Formats: sequence, structure tokens, C-alpha cells
Amino acid sequence: MSRRLISSGSPFEGEIGYSRAVVQDGWIFVAGTTGFDYATMQIAADVAAQAEQTFANIAAALGRAGASMADVVRVRYILPDAALWPACWPVTRKWLGEVRPAATMIVAGLQDPRMLIEIEVTARLPGACGAPA
Repeated sequence: MSRRLISSGSPFEGEIGYSRAVVQDGWIFVAGTTGFDYATMQIAADVAAQAEQTFANIAAALGRAGASMADVVRVRYILPDAALWPACWPVTRKWLGEVRPAATMIVAGLQDPRMLIEIEVTARLPGACGAPA
């Protein structure tokens, strides 16, 4: 059983004490991820733009783990306001429309009022026992 921690370079990881992703036993668990551009620590004011950046952040973490968005099997969307959710659908369809993982949308308060969406995914490494190569 190997365990590998993946970092995005976000200062939140060290300050709070978590990893962007953890790879273990062929699975990749990506932490709740928001729309911050980690290079600039800027975040857009628009929920769809945040969703786009969030998926780019997730895709980067999956890439460092040896996987891609095509390997996602589970996704959780967390928004502070359900009324924001429909604006995200074109973005979610763009990134996961062909993959169609199991999904849940939850309404909950987020850590920073600028955050309008947080996304968490679980993926399976290609070639892991039972996963397509």
C-alpha cells in the first residue's frame, strides 16, 4: 500500500494542513478545490469562471497523480447558493459531460465569501486493479 501526497502549491494546504490530492491503492482523492488561480491567488467574481478554474486546478492535480478527468468516478459540487448552480452546468458538461461520474450538489457555506463553488473528485488511476488502462 503506497500513499502519495500531491500539492498544488496553494498556501491553504500548509496553513490548514491538507493535500490537494492523495493517491492510495489505485485511487485518487482530490480535496475540495476552489477557483483560485494558485499562481496569483486571484479568484474571479463569476461562478462559471470559478468553476472553470476549479476544474483546471483539479485536472492539474490529477495529471500530477498520473490520471486525467476521464478517470473521475465521483464528483461533489458545493455552492453557497443553489441559485448559482445552473450557471455552472455548461462548465461541468464541458469537463465531465463524456465521463458522467456519479455526482452530488450540496449547498453549504464556504470558507471565504469570494468562493462561489468548491468541487471534490475521486478518480481511479488508469491500469489500477479493475480500472481501464
